[in-house]
Amino acid sequence: MTGQPCFVRVTGTLGTRFVQFEFAIGDPELSVDLVMQFDQFHEFCERHNATHLSAEEGARLDYERMKWRYGQPGIDH
Repeated sequence: MTGQPCFVRVTGTLGTRFVQFEFAIGDPELSVDLVMQFDQFHEFCERHNATHLSAEEGARLDYERMKWRYGQPGIDH
């Protein structure tokens, strides 16, 4: 719908009813945190044709965020 690729990364669940996830448009490094019921989440992903990030892609994002958050000098790709 946006003309740009959309991405989701599941970050957790709240009981058996809700899923926590990050949603990004265009760049997976710029995301918002959302919580939805599982059925709403599946519909949301379909509507936005969202790509689910792999565990490896999620780990890379976490690594990049740690570099920015903690300002570790000498850490590079």
